[in-house]
Amino acid sequence: MKNFVQCGDTLTITAPYALNSGDAVLVGKIFGVAVANIANGADGEVITEGVFDVTALSTDTPAQGAVLYWDTVNKRLTTTSAGNTRVGVATVAKANGVTTARIRLDEVVS
Repeated sequence: MKNFVQCGDTLTITAPYALNSGDAVLVGKIFGVAVANIANGADGEVITEGVFDVTALSTDTPAQGAVLYWDTVNKRLTTTSAGNTRVGVATVAKANGVTTARIRLDEVVS
């Protein structure tokens, strides 16, 4: 097929801030996890599918299957929907005080 470009599980984005390998980022409606370090304003690769451990609000306690949202201001996952963007679901329960959540990434829609 001559119009195929790529599978889409890894995309090139322009980093809105400096990212370390493994950091999550939301660019428009693209949510992904940085493959390597990306300087602020530089292009780099993010993975947009899969399950990852991502920084999360320590006081949130999502159950397995709970919807997770991206808090762009604090650059972390949360269970709070207001003002945040849905980015996936918890694949395991998270206890109070834990600073990461295991998330299965969703396609970000409006």
